[in-house]
Amino acid sequence: MAAILMIDDERAILELVKNGLQKDGHFVTAYTSAAQVPLDKLNRYDLIILDIMMPDIDGFSYCDKIRSLVDCPILFLTAKTMEHDITFGLGLGADDYLTKPFRIAELRARVNAHLRREHRERHTALTFDRIKIDLSAKELRVDNTPVALTKSEYLICEYLARNKGQVFSKEQIYEAVFSLEGDSDNSTISTHIKNIRAKLNKLDIQPIATVWGIGYKWE
Repeated sequence: MAAILMIDDERAILELVKNGLQKDGHFVTAYTSAAQVPLDKLNRYDLIILDIMMPDIDGFSYCDKIRSLVDCPILFLTAKTMEHDITFGLGLGADDYLTKPFRIAELRARVNAHLRREHRERHTALTFDRIKIDLSAKELRVDNTPVALTKSEYLICEYLARNKGQVFSKEQIYEAVFSLEGDSDNSTISTHIKNIRAKLNKLDIQPIATVWGIGYKWE
């Protein structure tokens, strides 16, 4: 059972999601406005679900505001499908997103997959020339300097690095990282990898190669 925070200005969606997640034994606290949520209570939640289009403070702004305060997964609910919006949102530290309208069964599966991911144990480290991945601290360093990756970005790097040289499709990466089949979620992995590359390019290093028509690999 997990404590989940959900913020959406549509009461019907709040009730739908709350009822669905409670069937999995989760305790859901729902708000119609981000401004109503006490910031000093955020660390009690195991996962946060945010609508993007809200009247007082949008989901992007709220994610940016709280990301340094919480370490739990953040999922966006969005009616937007433009790549720029998805890239921007995941770059703020969100882990995943669902496009409205969505099936409650899919949301339940995503939530449970992210919660399972949080309980995975990691140990030791992986070293590749200038890159060191601390599996215990969940941290990627270049020349001993930490790179500010989101949780999902880090886990994608860890998965590819653990299987250096092996090529994985976007669907395989999504399933491995989130423990969920990802036939319709190619854009999530593509966007995360785009963000990873942008951060590593600034350090003049690029370990993730694209194998055209197949997927990605860690070189």
